[in-house]
Amino acid sequence: MPIQFETNYNAIVQKLDQIDPIAYGTTRNYIDGAVSYLSPYISRGVMSTRQVLVHLLKKGYTLEQMTSFVKELCWRDYFQRVAQVKDLQQEIKQQQTPVTNHALASSIIKGTSGIEGIDKAIHDLYTTGYMHNHCRMYTASLACNIAKSHWLHPAQWMYYHLLDGDWASNACSWQWVAGANSQKKYYVNQENINKYTHTQQQHTFLDTSYEALEQLNTPSVLLNTELFNLETVLPQQSTIIVQSDLPSFLYNYYNLDPLWHQDEPGNRILLIEPAFFSKYPISKLCMDFMLALSKNIKNLQIYIGSFESLMETHKLTTVYYKEHPLNIGYKGNEEARDWIIADTSGYYPSFFAYWKNIENKLKVTYHDH
Repeated sequence: MPIQFETNYNAIVQKLDQIDPIAYGTTRNYIDGAVSYLSPYISRGVMSTRQVLVHLLKKGYTLEQMTSFVKELCWRDYFQRVAQVKDLQQEIKQQQTPVTNHALASSIIKGTSGIEGIDKAIHDLYTTGYMHNHCRMYTASLACNIAKSHWLHPAQWMYYHLLDGDWASNACSWQWVAGANSQKKYYVNQENINKYTHTQQQHTFLDTSYEALEQLNTPSVLLNTELFNLETVLPQQSTIIVQSDLPSFLYNYYNLDPLWHQDEPGNRILLIEPAFFSKYPISKLCMDFMLALSKNIKNLQIYIGSFESLMETHKLTTVYYKEHPLNIGYKGNEEARDWIIADTSGYYPSFFAYWKNIENKLKVTYHDH
């Protein structure tokens, strides 16, 4: 049965009790492994990586028991740190090569590549807004390293459909697969796909050695490319009423935290910026998911327009918002996001370097939980 994502906050919080971080460590690479399915809520700022970690520690799990799961949470923080200092529309380390097109194979868009594990994952992405992490890597490898598409447009296509779409995680991962953010490209063969997606295909163009894949000419099924239509359909504008004597709390696509300043009186405004969604387009499924999640925030009003026009039209004085690298021209009281390790920022060239820096800090910070 296809995965469905709850949007009621109480139902979302209950998902924390369903996490098995130990089983995650041994099964996460399989499409039916014990993954948490919390990524859409973390990406939309409904909950934080730190909140998830603290909850599991309070349940009695130790850092040592759930190393794989903790690392996965820290990967998300790491990508956010990269996004704070790098323009992720550009290559992070070096140019991807070779590149024969700046589009995406039509057969990948249609889910007709002939690789069953990948094709099914793409069809499921369109209906559910979710794709298992391994299948994301498989799809990216097929697009960038076999079809030799430049990573950017395919990454935008996938981001467009993902309920957990996070430009930092998405762009860094696609660049890693394509060799623009790593020392070598990521290749996958049919044997690997069969193992983790429970398929049994043979004699496909991926049914060969890794050495052969690196020399493979683009198969005919991947030669026809096209630009995917990336367009965001915005909701209708409605009139908002602002009390000028109260502070204003701004929410957006990356901050839908119902607990943020929840007990303080104020104007609560979900800012939907056309310029933002023009640069980072999302599907109707993703837009509807955001709007449904926003209903968890009491007395929230929706404003469609830029930050500047909101300030000018409604004469806002005291404004609060959460820091995010994709905020466009926000001014006011910027508040830090909830990090697992707050004092480790800046650019680290690899997750390993980042992890080395925070590993002992994790033990010190969370030893009392």
